[in-house]
Amino acid sequence: YTEAWDADKKSIHVMPDTPDILLAKANSANISHKLYVQAWEEAKKKGYDMRADAIPIKTAKASRDIASDYKYKETHEKEKGHYVGCPSAKDDPKLAQAARAMALQNDRLYKKAYNDSKTQIHIPADALSVQAAKECQTLVSDVDYRQYLHQWTCLPDQNDVIHARQAYDLQSDNVYKSDLEWLRGIGWLTEGSVDVVKAKKAQELLNERLYRTRPEQLKFTSITDSPDVVLAKTNAMQLSDV
Repeated sequence: YTEAWDADKKSIHVMPDTPDILLAKANSANISHKLYVQAWEEAKKKGYDMRADAIPIKTAKASRDIASDYKYKETHEKEKGHYVGCPSAKDDPKLAQAARAMALQNDRLYKKAYNDSKTQIHIPADALSVQAAKECQTLVSDVDYRQYLHQWTCLPDQNDVIHARQAYDLQSDNVYKSDLEWLRGIGWLTEGSVDVVKAKKAQELLNERLYRTRPEQLKFTSITDSPDVVLAKTNAMQLSDV
């Protein structure tokens, strides 16, 4: 009896243009993330065309140039007023004299002309002294005098060869760093250098305490028998209730 009704309940037909179906589709499109970012994804696939003369590009370049010029002059602005003495080392007589004395005492500059002229010596290849030296070298040469029977070769993976290489590396490192041992523990104090003296002179010029003396530091003693003090004492005695 109820078989036909049960079969009819399973076959439900809803028209696609009903208000509920249309409302559900609209809500689904509104909350869909894929549809929300679809236009942005398509715009990214097309790329972009930014011209060099575009207003944002020109603005960014101008801002970069302004920031670069500000950073370039920032150190100069901070160091204004800290220079004491001559504008350059050449204008200072003491610094010029010290530079001249250093140049005179410099051994490299003293021997520069000699070292340059050492390599400009030309000796003929057929000179008697050169020929005699070659013959003497041939006579005393161990290569022509001695004929070796066999040259022994060692494999690179032998234990004695590896041990010799390690010992050679250790010895070479010690010899390489031996000239720096006497420098260990030696420091240098900046007291008396040009920059420290300049900073001290600038500090003295900018010191407010040395520039002026405060009134409370001046020693002042009032005169007890001056007319003003005597008059004040008399008025105080007359007005005193005691």
